[in-house]
Amino acid sequence: MSVEIAGQTENKILRLGIAGLGVASTLFIPGVEKFPKARIAAAADLRPGALQKFEQKYDGKTYRDVEALCADPDIDVIWIATPNHLHAEHTIMAAEHGKHVICTKPMALGVEECEAMCMAAERNNVHLLCGQTYSMSPDVQAMWRISQSGELGRLIAINTWLSTDWLLKPRVAEEVDETLGGGVVYRHAPHLIDTIRLLGGGRVRSVRASVGRWMRERPCPGNFSAFLEFEDGLPATIAYNGYGYFDTSELTWGIGNRMYSDQERIVVRAALRAGEINHDVAKEGMRFGASASNATSKGSGHQGVEPKGSRAQIAWFGITVASFERGDIRQSPDGIYIYDDNGRREIPVYGGRGTGTLEIKEMYEAIFENTPIVHDGRWGLATLEVGEAMVRSAKERREVLLEHQCALRTGHA
Repeated sequence: MSVEIAGQTENKILRLGIAGLGVASTLFIPGVEKFPKARIAAAADLRPGALQKFEQKYDGKTYRDVEALCADPDIDVIWIATPNHLHAEHTIMAAEHGKHVICTKPMALGVEECEAMCMAAERNNVHLLCGQTYSMSPDVQAMWRISQSGELGRLIAINTWLSTDWLLKPRVAEEVDETLGGGVVYRHAPHLIDTIRLLGGGRVRSVRASVGRWMRERPCPGNFSAFLEFEDGLPATIAYNGYGYFDTSELTWGIGNRMYSDQERIVVRAALRAGEINHDVAKEGMRFGASASNATSKGSGHQGVEPKGSRAQIAWFGITVASFERGDIRQSPDGIYIYDDNGRREIPVYGGRGTGTLEIKEMYEAIFENTPIVHDGRWGLATLEVGEAMVRSAKERREVLLEHQCALRTGHA
């Protein structure tokens, strides 16, 4: 991957292969494109149209199956963005072919699968990073740096609140089937859990939670409330609702993870209840390489809200407030707000709120500079364990103690 010439090393470029050109890929690809030391070089997908668009845009190689992509000798890293229930299989496959892996959240369907993925990476001496969560966004990273600085004293509480329209969005069968990693605990909770674990240092001791399934047309987890206690006694709460009535973007300057306007939600909800939405067609309109006709089909248009700030902000996962002995931190329109004894001040943060850039940067530094990966497989396993504990706690109506938590590595988050 590099050549030594007269004591100098040529510029190293990380060559990325993407397994799965679905909706997840459209979220991280722009972030990868911003990193100058990476090249999107190959992809695997079942849809010929997506592969054709990929070849046209990136002049890259394409494959109809993931194993062929993993066998490509010119690829350094595979980004696993296939359906949730295939994450373990494809991650292990990539590791067995000697590829480093970035796996989209959720890492897998259970702790045992995560453990097998970690062991495959360790056995083959490759890096495994579990990414594409909101904890990797610049604003949360800035909150973490302030927390680590100690200027506000000890962290004493973390509270997160997100209401959005997850259940109204186009959903194919696997997205609402819990056995295949469907529902908000698998698909949205990792963003919030990762953020809380990052700010709190990683080691959650126990979880007490309630999980609801209140939409007949989407019989999967759609809301939850959780109390997390860290090993040092730090408390954290999450309140999540994905039914699309109230939206926390109303409280965050119009910045949020919402697809539809208020009026569109009324129309989509009625169509969903009447069984009038073709979910497969609507979902296709959101994937990489979607045609213009599909992209504007009923129920698939992405209705975003332009932020008032000066940066391009792709998504906000509700409101997160970290409280310290001498102040509080939360997101702001253009970065983060710090509330302390001198009042409120805003610290600008640049880089947008998408995913992809930090993951590929962290992987690059691990491969070429021997920098430890922070968001590694063990970290992803621990985040998934918290989600599993939420479901178990809700079912058994008790506190669940955790066994696989890990501390945050030192260095950058």
